[in-house]
Amino acid sequence: MSTEPQAIEVEVIEIDGVAPAAKTASQEPPPEARWQNWQKWQGRVRQLDGRWWPLWVFLGAIALVLLLTVGLVVGVVFLVFRILTGILRAFLR
Repeated sequence: MSTEPQAIEVEVIEIDGVAPAAKTASQEPPPEARWQNWQKWQGRVRQLDGRWWPLWVFLGAIALVLLLTVGLVVGVVFLVFRILTGILRAFLR
């Protein structure tokens, strides 16, 4: 025997003599209205909100560290390459 409760689906026709409000077919605005909502954001997208400056500072610091790390690795690889080519030239002369 099953121990889980059974769900019963019902449709409300009337409550205290008043019919409930009819549901609309779709709650989404028409596509034209959605496009107009996006047009309001056109000028705001180009501006950074002042409340987010700690996040931008943190992300900028991470980007700077990554950029310096990549630059350091490229510099070390270049230096090792120059040293090895110098050694090879000395032996081949």
